[in-house]
Amino acid sequence: MKHFLMTLIAVATMSVSMSPVWAQEMTTPAKKAGETENMPGMDHSQMDHSKMGHGNVSPPKEAAKSDMGKDGGMVHGAMQGGSPPPDARDPHAYSDSYDFGPISRPRMGDEENFGSLLVDQLDSVHTRDNTSTAYELQGWLGRVYDRVVLKAEGVVDGGKLEEARTELLWGHAVAAFWDMQLGVRYDSGENPERKWLAFGIQGLAPYWFQVDTAVYLGEGRRSALRLDVEYELLLTQRLILQPKIEINFYGKSDAARGLGSGLSEVSVALRLRYEIRREFAPYVGIEWASKFGGTADFAHYVGKDTHETRLVAGVRFWF
Repeated sequence: MKHFLMTLIAVATMSVSMSPVWAQEMTTPAKKAGETENMPGMDHSQMDHSKMGHGNVSPPKEAAKSDMGKDGGMVHGAMQGGSPPPDARDPHAYSDSYDFGPISRPRMGDEENFGSLLVDQLDSVHTRDNTSTAYELQGWLGRVYDRVVLKAEGVVDGGKLEEARTELLWGHAVAAFWDMQLGVRYDSGENPERKWLAFGIQGLAPYWFQVDTAVYLGEGRRSALRLDVEYELLLTQRLILQPKIEINFYGKSDAARGLGSGLSEVSVALRLRYEIRREFAPYVGIEWASKFGGTADFAHYVGKDTHETRLVAGVRFWF
């Protein structure tokens, strides 16, 4: 015990005799980050910091205010929008620094004119007491968004054009799979000719229904509405069943052409085709056609049937 007490007294004596400089370093708090000691001989109070070339210099108040709105927010109009600079890159160019040299710039798909002709129906039509030929086609020429459209359908009986409808339209894409069409319609055949202004919509509806509908305005305050809907059911990759319905309305009776006002005619057809190639397909089918209202009365008057069942056989092709 005596030796232990003597050791504690010796340690205490050594602590009291330590250097005061060491004690000061142990008790002085650490400097804050960013603080520096003044170098000997430098008087910072006499230095003009406004003349020093610091990189982060605050802009003048006037310049700062020019990009601020009345409510203190940024004015984005000064930083975006407006006309492109004179040296802006051509959107069709290959890159910012390379061109095509002696090769002319390639044209994009929406800069070229394309065309197509679809003969959807070329029928031999057989009824109970008659055989005739019917046709329906559509062609177009133009670009992706704007094109010229030709539609035609008619019936040839006994070597003569019995009735026909021909439309020449301007088509403009207004949405994915949908075109607006504007133009003229011309009715011809054995009956007096009629001319119409045409406005319609054609496209692919949900669930793959192909829709073609149009409104017509003619001479003498005549008006008409046509609705055409069809669907293609793939039984196999080459065997296709195509149901189709066409409905016609007229706003005013036209006795010279045997048309009454209101619902005039409805036809429902079912065709089964086999695509030898996608561009060429023979088919067979059946069609039911009925006349209504004043149109049926005109048909009775001239001795025509108001309801017909037609057997059809023909070919569909396009190129």
